[in-house]
Amino acid sequence: MSEEDKRAMIMEFERNRQLLVSVSSQKQQLSIQIEIMKASLEELSKTKETKVYKAVGNLLVPKTVEEMKKETEERKESFELKLKTVEKQEESLLKKLNSIKSKIEGKEKENDEEDDDDKKDKKSRKWSLSFLVKNNNKF
Repeated sequence: MSEEDKRAMIMEFERNRQLLVSVSSQKQQLSIQIEIMKASLEELSKTKETKVYKAVGNLLVPKTVEEMKKETEERKESFELKLKTVEKQEESLLKKLNSIKSKIEGKEKENDEEDDDDKKDKKSRKWSLSFLVKNNNKF
């Protein structure tokens, strides 16, 4: 693998790592939204009121408790679907990152092995040269 290929793989790894950070952030935000929806549903279940107010921009709009429960449940389900999608995306990115990492490390090991072979060759050449010098080039 050439240095250029190695750099390209490292850049791809970095791009995917940044994407993973973004996806993880989305996952966290969705989890928070789901918890908020659960808390809202719990409060709606506890209330004895028949009407509640929904904030729409700067306005408070009256709604029945049943309408709000239905709306909140639908939003919660929507967030849960998005969360599943984001989790699959996160899993896919992790696999991709691990694959790229192993390729990069594998190439580095190959390069290290090549370097080790080069070192062995240099050592054997050094030994040969030193042997020749000691024995006055009698080969």
